[in-house]
Amino acid sequence: MNDMARTKLIMIAAGGSALLLLGAFAFQHIGGLAPCKMCLWQRWPHAAAVLIGAAALAMRGPALPVMGALAALTTAIIGGFHAGVEQGWWEGPASCTGGNGLGGMSGADLLSMGGPTGIVMCDEIAWQMLGLSMASWNMLASLALALLWVMAARRG
Repeated sequence: MNDMARTKLIMIAAGGSALLLLGAFAFQHIGGLAPCKMCLWQRWPHAAAVLIGAAALAMRGPALPVMGALAALTTAIIGGFHAGVEQGWWEGPASCTGGNGLGGMSGADLLSMGGPTGIVMCDEIAWQMLGLSMASWNMLASLALALLWVMAARRG
């Protein structure tokens, strides 16, 4: 029974990261919302969690679920930081926020920020639901996924 519970937790946690990643791609490619630099940073830990989940299903022990939890916590931290930048609670990276203006940026920096629709600033909320931005939702969902990973790790 312990193996079955561990397997289910891993599948839900890794599947949750896969769904969040697919949702981000859907917003981008179907919804037309180009991601900012910090949005892209939030995707990488989800991709890692999916791969870790596949490996954790094949191997026993708590190490891989702990790594899955760390991946989920990483994207939660990035999402929380990004949400704070969007709310103006603190400054974000100069390479993707409008606080200092674009005048001090190099042409390469400006080009690296652009999506299919142009420059996407990290301090602007592109979409929100119930007063929370995508970065905020990612943070909350990723914290829940981290908890599932920890529960899986405790089951060995």
